[in-house]
Amino acid sequence: MLEGRDGWSVMKYCATRASGRRRMRRPPRCATCHVYIDGEWYAKLAPPSEAEVDMLDMALAVEPISRLSCQIVCAPTLDGIKLTIAPE
Repeated sequence: MLEGRDGWSVMKYCATRASGRRRMRRPPRCATCHVYIDGEWYAKLAPPSEAEVDMLDMALAVEPISRLSCQIVCAPTLDGIKLTIAPE
């Protein structure tokens, strides 16, 4: 379990924990941070942007619950969110 920081993307938090520092870009430019959102959590997220949908169109193994973790911003409303990293 990871504890995110409000205002940080899920990917930014994970990358910072893994490497100490990493720069994330908005809008997304790749789909390497593709994740699956667990159950009811998907509906609690803001809808994906057009740029995110375009990036997911280029990802492998996309499911209806797919999102890019760089676009999921940590907030108290997402406390407890569960997600799975998609296969490469």
